Amino acid sequence: MHLPKRTIVGVTLLATALFASSCGSSTETASSTTAAPPVADVASLPAVPSAGCANATTGAVTEERREVPIPDPDTGANRWFLLTTPPVAGGAEPVPLVLDFHGLTEGATIHAAHSALSGFAVDNGFAVAFPNGTGTPIRWNALPAEGANLDGEADLAYVDAVLDQIEATQCIDTSRVYATGLSNGAGMTSLLACVRGDRFAAAAPVAGLRSPTECDAGTTTPVLAFHGTVDPILYYNGGIGDLGALLAGNGSLSAPEAVLDGEGYPAATRAWAAHNGCAPEPTKERIGTDVEHWMFDCPAGNDVEFYAVVGGGHTWPGSEFSKNIAAIAGPTTDTVSANEVMWAFFRQHRLA
Repeated sequence: MHLPKRTIVGVTLLATALFASSCGSSTETASSTTAAPPVADVASLPAVPSAGCANATTGAVTEERREVPIPDPDTGANRWFLLTTPPVAGGAEPVPLVLDFHGLTEGATIHAAHSALSGFAVDNGFAVAFPNGTGTPIRWNALPAEGANLDGEADLAYVDAVLDQIEATQCIDTSRVYATGLSNGAGMTSLLACVRGDRFAAAAPVAGLRSPTECDAGTTTPVLAFHGTVDPILYYNGGIGDLGALLAGNGSLSAPEAVLDGEGYPAATRAWAAHNGCAPEPTKERIGTDVEHWMFDCPAGNDVEFYAVVGGGHTWPGSEFSKNIAAIAGPTTDTVSANEVMWAFFRQHRLA
């Protein structure tokens, strides 16, 4: 079973206006697929019901806005999140929960459309919450404190409050709570994997995994990551593109030539594998023509996997929204679906 575990930030895309609009051993597979791999599902194991299971009677909701008593550092108003829950008979069946963190400039509402996890969650019987960051542009502060409004501890306290409220008012299996997010949200997801391993059973950062440099030794979190080799914003082998120019329409989608198993995000994945006690060299499987899937041999419950999207941009694999912002984010693959792949990964993990 998965052990409790314990840096982290990225820069990403999206202006609000856009809402409207290989080396090592490997095996090749000939066909493309959007299907998730087979998994050993932990759903058959006993759930750990949240307090809300005793009194949760609310029917299903879709991206309903909920406030938490944590003040926004700029406005003083209560911070908020969006919540989607599946229909569950009687409201007393514990369901898994996924927190999905937006990227820089997105905000929760836009990112909910970007990842499209609400509909997927309802179809697959889990709840999903979309937390909302702070500041202008809106963001997550996933590094140590750098000033009054750049304090990662404030965002961690907010995430704690979001989890507390959902678990108190909804019937959640607290052993099956997971985190994902895009870019700056992937940085926040990475931070939570490091310092909130007692609450999150696994993490799936998209386009922005950070190394576990601030994790406590001896604590681990299963991690699944995605990154495109022609990401024009967070370069595959490290470095940051000109997001402002891209948003203004006068930037370039060009990115440095990628080394598939080089520095940057591949190296960050290897750092997580080392941190989790995995063997140093992954098995590499080619999926279709544009995705390389890395699988490390890890101790039970400490899995680390990586999807390198060859020719992929700063995108959420399989997302129609990502395809519509190709002018600033680059290409989106349909060979794999981030939602399907991460849910398959999450279904293998729970807190001990």
